[in-house]
Amino acid sequence: MSDDHHAHAPQFDYQPALPIPNGKAFMWLFLSTEIMFFAGLIGTYIVLRFGAISWPSTHDVHLAEIWGATNTFVLICSSVTVVLALEAAKKNNASAAKGWMVLTFLLGLVFLGIKMYEYNAKFSHGIYPQLPHSQIYEKPDVYYAQAVRTRLNTLKAELENKTDKTEEDTASLGLVDDLLREVDAAEVALRNEPDSPAGRIKIFELADKIYPRASIHDHTSSASHAATGDSPFHLVAAEHETTVGGGHLEGLNDKYNWLKLPIMIPGGNMWASTYFLLTGFHALHVIVGLIAFGLLLTMTLNRAAFGTIENVGLYWHFVDLVWIFLFPLLYLF
Repeated sequence: MSDDHHAHAPQFDYQPALPIPNGKAFMWLFLSTEIMFFAGLIGTYIVLRFGAISWPSTHDVHLAEIWGATNTFVLICSSVTVVLALEAAKKNNASAAKGWMVLTFLLGLVFLGIKMYEYNAKFSHGIYPQLPHSQIYEKPDVYYAQAVRTRLNTLKAELENKTDKTEEDTASLGLVDDLLREVDAAEVALRNEPDSPAGRIKIFELADKIYPRASIHDHTSSASHAATGDSPFHLVAAEHETTVGGGHLEGLNDKYNWLKLPIMIPGGNMWASTYFLLTGFHALHVIVGLIAFGLLLTMTLNRAAFGTIENVGLYWHFVDLVWIFLFPLLYLF
């Protein structure tokens, strides 16, 4: 070939690395590790959830679908606003980009606020991930009866030791004595007839007074009774008409919040451990995203900040996607 032909041959530029900015490549690498992390957590939850002998219904543990759905909507809206901020920065409209970023930040705060409200509903009823804080017992047995007796004896001692008793204190002491007599009757039945269900039924009735669960009072669904593992007992449970937050029925712990008696929720400890683990790690990721948004708000969000906004937006979309998986698993199944 002639030298002239070589002179006019096509020239190619070879990219020495990935055809994307280094920051974006790093973000995708980081997100890949996060995907594996949450896949392990969610996979473990699915195995435990559908392999468990008993599992509480959402209303048994103060989990209201409306709040989960609201948080899903909030996060989806925040993903939209961060994209609008990115587009505004691309057009070099820094003021509009900052406005959309502020809205994204506020939506993230709304998500955390709702989650804190949900957590408080559980903490106020003694639902924690594990002992010593958790007040959850899973069976109507002697261990539960003993825990109730211990708490009642502590309350009785406190009330009796008061030097200036009021009428309310006297009424409270009467309630404690009545409950102690119920515990006594249940324990006597267990001792005298260990092979009879009479004792367990009495303890179950006491547990139902303290913390009634919506699932065993929903007589319209026999499947829900089987799922909670309470089918031998649901017929002896008294009806409760008053409901409090999340569909939970009002019991003694709700009417007299100073009681703080142990509660019985079959499968409750495993549920609490998995729920707080999954939502807690997700909430930590939300907080990290809000910190990133806060740092962005200190910058001029023009075209030069496009890459930074895009990377933070990718992270936020991942946080949103994880919640879209968590919402149906935790609230609907």
